[in-house]
Amino acid sequence: MRMVRSYHRNIQFFKNPSSCINPRKRFRRVKFESFCSATHKDETVEEITAILKRSNWQYLLQCSPVSKSLDPDVVHSVLKRNQVIEPQRLLGFFNWAQYRKRVPYNLDSFSLLAITLCNSRHLNHAHAVLDSMVETRRPHVEILDSVVKCYREFNGSGVVVFEILIDVYKKRRLLNEAAGVFLGAKSNSFVVDLVCCNTLLKDLLNCHRMELFWQVCNGMLEAEVVPDVYTYTTLINAHCRAGNVKEGERMLFEMEEKGCSPNLVTYNVVICGFCRVGDIQEAIKLKNYMVEKGLVPDKYTRTILIDGLCKHKRLKEAKLLLDDIYAMGLRPDEATCAALIDGLLKQNCVKEAFQVKEEMVARGNKLSNFTYNLIVNRLCKICKMEKAEGLVAEMTEMGLKPDTQTYNLLIEGYCKELNMMMAYQQLLEMKKRNLEPNVFTYGVLINAFCHCQDLERANCVFKEMISRGLKPNAVIYTTLIKGHVLEGKYEESIRILKEMEKNKVPPDVFCYNTVIRGLSKAQKMEQANDYLVKMAEKGLKPNLYTFGSFIVGYCAAGEMQVAREYFKNMIESAVTPNDVIFKAMIDGYCKQCDTVGALSIFRCMTEYGVLPDLQAYNVLIHGLAANGIIQEAMQMLSELVDKGLVPDTFTYNSLISGFCEQGDTEKAFQLHEGMSQKGIGPDIATYNALIKGLCKAGDIGRARELFDEIPERGLARDVVTYGMIMDGYCKMGSLMEAFQLWDGMKLEAIRPNDFVYDILIDGCCDGGDIEKAQSLFLEMLQKGFASSSSFNALIGGLCKLGNLIEANKLLADMVDIHVVPDHTTYTTLIDYHCKRGMIKEAEQLFLEMKKRNLMPTVLTYTTLLNGHKSMGNISEMFALFDEMVARDIEVDDVIWSEMVNAHLKGGDLSKTLILFDEMMSKGVKMSEALLKELIDRICRVDVSDLLKSLHEIEKQGFKLSLDTCRTLLCGFRETGKMDVAAEVSESMIKLKWVPESSLPRNFVNEDQDNLNSESFGDFLKQTAI
Repeated sequence: MRMVRSYHRNIQFFKNPSSCINPRKRFRRVKFESFCSATHKDETVEEITAILKRSNWQYLLQCSPVSKSLDPDVVHSVLKRNQVIEPQRLLGFFNWAQYRKRVPYNLDSFSLLAITLCNSRHLNHAHAVLDSMVETRRPHVEILDSVVKCYREFNGSGVVVFEILIDVYKKRRLLNEAAGVFLGAKSNSFVVDLVCCNTLLKDLLNCHRMELFWQVCNGMLEAEVVPDVYTYTTLINAHCRAGNVKEGERMLFEMEEKGCSPNLVTYNVVICGFCRVGDIQEAIKLKNYMVEKGLVPDKYTRTILIDGLCKHKRLKEAKLLLDDIYAMGLRPDEATCAALIDGLLKQNCVKEAFQVKEEMVARGNKLSNFTYNLIVNRLCKICKMEKAEGLVAEMTEMGLKPDTQTYNLLIEGYCKELNMMMAYQQLLEMKKRNLEPNVFTYGVLINAFCHCQDLERANCVFKEMISRGLKPNAVIYTTLIKGHVLEGKYEESIRILKEMEKNKVPPDVFCYNTVIRGLSKAQKMEQANDYLVKMAEKGLKPNLYTFGSFIVGYCAAGEMQVAREYFKNMIESAVTPNDVIFKAMIDGYCKQCDTVGALSIFRCMTEYGVLPDLQAYNVLIHGLAANGIIQEAMQMLSELVDKGLVPDTFTYNSLISGFCEQGDTEKAFQLHEGMSQKGIGPDIATYNALIKGLCKAGDIGRARELFDEIPERGLARDVVTYGMIMDGYCKMGSLMEAFQLWDGMKLEAIRPNDFVYDILIDGCCDGGDIEKAQSLFLEMLQKGFASSSSFNALIGGLCKLGNLIEANKLLADMVDIHVVPDHTTYTTLIDYHCKRGMIKEAEQLFLEMKKRNLMPTVLTYTTLLNGHKSMGNISEMFALFDEMVARDIEVDDVIWSEMVNAHLKGGDLSKTLILFDEMMSKGVKMSEALLKELIDRICRVDVSDLLKSLHEIEKQGFKLSLDTCRTLLCGFRETGKMDVAAEVSESMIKLKWVPESSLPRNFVNEDQDNLNSESFGDFLKQTAI
């Protein structure tokens, strides 16, 4: 048994020897091992120290087994123990251990070595060590903490180690860390010297790190670092760059008071600051003060002032300053003269600019490409292309080589003039001189070719650009897309957009806006919306122009409800609408005859910070006047005048046209006189409106007088003027005078348009001269501007003469020559076929109209309904009416009455009553005669049949309204059918159509003797029209 226990102990020992040792013995063993380890480390450090004292230490260390024991702690201990050894040898050992033996770094080792090197003034080596320390990418706070700890532990001398660490971070452009070291060192009572502070401030200022800049400044003040002239100059520069020049000037005087004399650079900084903010007078005053202090302005001072004076168009003073430089025997540098030349050219003083240039050359100054390009740039901007070309030739003569920028400037100049032949010639010249065109070169050419609508050339230049390995940017793609959109080539623009995405050039909002705007203009709203969705998918937010394109597009299409939805979305997206959007919506509402909506959107303009201007008022006034709401339009005129706006010719023309349309020509002429008295000259549109109004009123004589006086007013009659007066004569039946005016048009070289031809054709048809009408029509066809309206005029004339065969032939001719028939074409033909009893032909035309996607209007349906009525086709009338309702075509009062009458005559009392009820609910008024007939017919019906009809209405799910019920009961009562009224009212109450309380107590039982035909007539008039 003892042997078994012994066996298990041995097995356990071999598995885990320590587990079999007594705990007290184990502690002593760990302590012993730790002691041995420390002893071994000390021995290693001692051995390495001994080796380092030998000149061939690297060889000895490499051969020694001790090198295998190197670790970060050993290296640190060696550095710590051997500070008396030559620091360069310690540096060599550190580098050897780090790079040859791959010993991991230890921040404290870096710090200790850097401090040791600084103490012995080996500053370059210390810089290298700290640079390696920073390269470890440890946070600057950790690095600073390590340096501070080692500095205190090993008695560092001076703060140079902190200055070097700041310099290391600065050279690596790690200014946050550099400032952090400065502030951290200060908080540990280590203050770097003034030179270090000044260079740190300068670097922070040059990199625009102003928050850190002022933190360092405040740190210097807290540390009581005394600023010198360089410190003050940097601080003054910071104030001037921030636009606080007065504060900079105050500091300049303050430094004087504190015994620190500003130098020339300090004054130049403040002078430059004043010039930058446009206070040139203060700049000159300070320059004069500087001279009084004994400082002589240098070329930089004068260059600053010359540039400032030129920018403020004080060119004579700038020239005098340049003369001063020459008078002092100094040669101004190129920048000084370039500033003056640039200023002169900006003011279009080309001659004076060239004089300055020539004087420069005469005094031995050589111009560089910079100055020549500057002059070429300005010459191109003011379209002096010949002089620019001459200057480029001069560059070559002077031994300079025009560069890519030179030719880019010439190309841009010629493109500005739209002289594309010369612009393209410069591209060829560039390539001839082995100069590589860049993205800008091609971009300018593509933009100009698109502007000239030469898309073929634009595409060629674009392809050449790609073939040369240049990548077009989003601007170039957008330009090309816009060019195709403006030409209506939407498919091509979409292809370019897809190519753009394929080439990994992400389209921006401007690019998508270009496509959306083009598609919206072309009324391709669904396609436009697809690109809005794509924008959203790419995380691009629609802006004012995106929403504006949709709103303007839908307004133009007359879809105001959709436009309003986009307007609402725009507001919800925190995008503020502009005046263009408001005007489009006002115009859209007016064109849809929704003047309430137009006024509503006009009134909410100010809510969004948009003040209505004259154009906004004009759009609203024009829309109100065009819709016949002339008094509201006049109120708007008064309102715009009250707001200090001055109405223009368009304002008055809208009002004059509105009054003329209403037949109030006297008011129109009063406005005409009023505008003349206010110095607002009428234009030809004013006279056209007045002539149209007079002709409409039948006052052709006065219209002719106005027509004849137009040239005396210094205005030229146009085709509309002739058209209006000729239309007046034709409507009066005076074809001879109309054709005399026709001849007069030709004498004045005014080309007649389709409107004038239509007037004459219509006049000839009305006058029975169909041959002359056909002759004019053929003339129109030969001139290539026959339209649907001209065909309609001749078709109408032929129909009036009963020549339906020729009229139908003309319809066929329209289709053959690709002139699209419209609603008027078909409605005219349907009407005359119905009047001739040719109802089948009319039906055929109706079907053909629908096949052409022409939605029949209420007039078309009315015409066909009347045709079926005259033929006694009641069932066809019902079918047509149902179709109208199904198509949401607004049924007018006439059709409602006709359908009630048709049902009445057909004997279907239930349907008659249902239709009559619908009329009542829609507020439609039928004629007095028809209403009387309806009551009479119902009264003649047997009471049982009438009650049966009422129950059938209930079974069909319908319910007669209270107004309908009261009208019927009043009809029975007024015709003396009191018993019928009583039974019907009881039935209506049972059907819950009429509440019992809604009928007066004596309504049915009232004395019949009190009724007479007069009261019944009053009742009918009240209920009917």
